[in-house]
Amino acid sequence: MTSEKGIGFGVIGFGPAFNMGRYHCELISSTPGLRLVSICDTNPERLMAARHEFPKAKTYPTIEGALSDPEVEAVSIVTPHNTHAELALKAISSGRSVIVEKPMCITVEEADEMISAAKGKGVTLTVFHNRRLDGDFLAIKDIVDRGLIGKVFHIEAFGGSYGHPGYWWRSDKKVSGGAFYDWGAHYLDWVLNIMGEMIVGVNGYFHKLVWDDVTNGDQVEAVISFESGAMADVQLSSISIAGKPKWRILGTKGGILDAGGGESFRLYVNYKGFNFETSVNYVKTDWRQYYVNIAEHLLHGKELLVKPEEARRVIAVMRMAERSSRTGKREAIPHEGELSWIDKLK
Repeated sequence: MTSEKGIGFGVIGFGPAFNMGRYHCELISSTPGLRLVSICDTNPERLMAARHEFPKAKTYPTIEGALSDPEVEAVSIVTPHNTHAELALKAISSGRSVIVEKPMCITVEEADEMISAAKGKGVTLTVFHNRRLDGDFLAIKDIVDRGLIGKVFHIEAFGGSYGHPGYWWRSDKKVSGGAFYDWGAHYLDWVLNIMGEMIVGVNGYFHKLVWDDVTNGDQVEAVISFESGAMADVQLSSISIAGKPKWRILGTKGGILDAGGGESFRLYVNYKGFNFETSVNYVKTDWRQYYVNIAEHLLHGKELLVKPEEARRVIAVMRMAERSSRTGKREAIPHEGELSWIDKLK
């Protein structure tokens, strides 16, 4: 039963990577309707840091300990990618709602098992796709949704540069899932939300040419074909010495060009035969709204900002792109047409 003080959350993982465990603790602690109950980490030094920074929270060295606490009603999992599914399934099995850091997991099979388990237990499962609340994406999405560039038929999205990807678990394919699973998860989530269409298939092009001392690929690319005939080309690279814009979006009445890293993008519109160009400012980024949505969903039944089926599609595109890079064929998304929720996209 939910406490009058708010829904009790446990954070699983307080590791040092980008201080994301700490950030989740801060978000939970500052969101009305939620309260931070506990922090779990297998590293004693990280648990000590957690006690120092969040002295009111209980600490546990194992997820089993955290899940034995009756005050913990939901958990946020902030751990390496290849642990997401296992930890989420343990939490779901115990009857807890679960937030998983992006990416949701490594494989489509894991995603399906997580979704099925959450439905079976009647608990919430969602993924921390916080960058869906980025100001540049929100401004672009608003222009598209208002129809100012007409029907979108072509998207190019790019992230990368030329440089060693670093020596840590995010560069280890067995742990991270591959080069697509970091920033690529954000880019794919953005693209799929802009398009809002069924995916017909994915072509993938993966390269391993330069950085042989790590196991992630050097450059990954997914070309996504949609039901209407539209396409999106998403590319992430650590060997791109000549870059390209972050966004190039074409519609039947205009387009968007965004170099990235600024405060605005260029909007091109054709109106009554005349071409116009202007600058559109980004809106405010507010990742805290993610947990506001969680509180409103768990307490009042508000629709989730990020549905698990949406996060599953991101995983599926990454996996099918990798398969396509090996087979040389366009690969279909498993069970894409069988997902009843997808009708809402049309």
